[in-house]
Amino acid sequence: MADPKGFMTTPREEYPRRPVEERVRDWNEVYVPGALLPIISRQADRCMDCGVPFCHDACPLGNLIPEWNDLVSREDWRAASDRLHATNNFPEFTGRLCPAPCEAGCVLAINQPAVTIKNVEVAIADRAWADGFTQPRPPDRLSGRTVAVIGSGPAGLAAAQQLTRAGHTVAVYERADRIGGLLRYGIPAFKMEKRHLDRRLEQMRAEGTKFRTSTAIGRDLGAAELRARYDAVVLAVGATAWRELDVPGRELAGIHQAMEYLPLADRVCEGDLEVSPLSAAGKHVVIVGGGDTGADCLGTAVREGAASVTQLDIYPQPEAERDEDVEPWPTYPKIYRLSAAHEEARDLETAPAADADARLFAASTLHFAGDADGHVRSLHLVEVDERRRPVPGSGRTLPADLVLLALGFSGPDRHDGLIDQLGLALDARGTITRDTDFATNVPKVYVAGDAARGQSLIVWAIAEGRSVAAAVDRALAGTSQLQAPIGPYDRPMTA
Repeated sequence: MADPKGFMTTPREEYPRRPVEERVRDWNEVYVPGALLPIISRQADRCMDCGVPFCHDACPLGNLIPEWNDLVSREDWRAASDRLHATNNFPEFTGRLCPAPCEAGCVLAINQPAVTIKNVEVAIADRAWADGFTQPRPPDRLSGRTVAVIGSGPAGLAAAQQLTRAGHTVAVYERADRIGGLLRYGIPAFKMEKRHLDRRLEQMRAEGTKFRTSTAIGRDLGAAELRARYDAVVLAVGATAWRELDVPGRELAGIHQAMEYLPLADRVCEGDLEVSPLSAAGKHVVIVGGGDTGADCLGTAVREGAASVTQLDIYPQPEAERDEDVEPWPTYPKIYRLSAAHEEARDLETAPAADADARLFAASTLHFAGDADGHVRSLHLVEVDERRRPVPGSGRTLPADLVLLALGFSGPDRHDGLIDQLGLALDARGTITRDTDFATNVPKVYVAGDAARGQSLIVWAIAEGRSVAAAVDRALAGTSQLQAPIGPYDRPMTA
């Protein structure tokens, strides 16, 4: 604890964002370059080094947060990097993309603004890359065992890196043309520039991990054939089966799933396309769904030059402060949060009819209406009460040339045939079942991440990847020194 009074004398100060008018004209990250380092040591001083640091429990990775806060406050960046990477393979990802349940569990957050844990994390990660602390760590010797990892999102990449470092020969199979899963084609570049992903992949290649792109297991390569080639198979295929909206007019042109829309914008940033075929330019856009994916669509549509953008959220507008009776500390509360995309929509007034920023809360879609050519032109909605019952007389109509459905995901996609070819058991939710060792009902086949857990956060995906790696290593070698931060049935803290 570098400054015993830091939490009393220093106010919370967050990573400053670039002006809205500037950042919506490009796809670069929204933060002011270099603006974090001058403030981050003071912010790390606010950590109280609690006797029982609940930030550990709130983070499924078990990040050693008080330790690296203290090291940052002393500007010992190498030691801070070592402590951070001891529990997290990809802190530059989580520091940008995780909603920081650790901050909700910060003891200081009982009656003050929490320590800026997420900002400290990303500062350490970026400094580690800048100062050369993230050198490849190839194994001293090979085990002679082989592992296939199917899926290259955060769970698959974490599992692959851990198993490679343990000495196994690992190949990662990805059905897209580039590695990264939703980190590549799903997360907009203004939230995380792809250079962060690319340099981590280069580190993994230097350690010995092999990557196989444009290979859909079950379609391009039979699942049984793959299983016969390897000593173990890890499924990290995610939960990409999107939820539908079954209302009249859904068949109209111009209504698309968010994950049909977002990857095309990422491909424009990658240079594959000059303009997205689903570009929002000049269109009235309505996003159905109030979560992070909907916010990603919002920021993307604003940058593409939409005429208007409105986001519908079926839940009522949250309060600004935690309700201690319903969601007591240290649980992660549902409160009103203003993401960078919502800040942009608010300042640019993209949705004049919205309740706040670009969002209409407690809003449920009734039906779509189209023109003579069968293209959507309007969305009809109604306000709902706490039990999602329509409020009489509250109906309204929004212009809509492009509708994006961001309603979440129900489980892994079955179109490639992987699940059926292997004969994997599924639970009632449609996710893959597993035992306490992350093993499926099929010998030698393990599963991690959203494919088994269901739709979750990036920090849980990385924790799953690290844990399944320990289970596979133990099965192949008889014992394992790899860290397993969570079990397959662990869940976030709730009241």
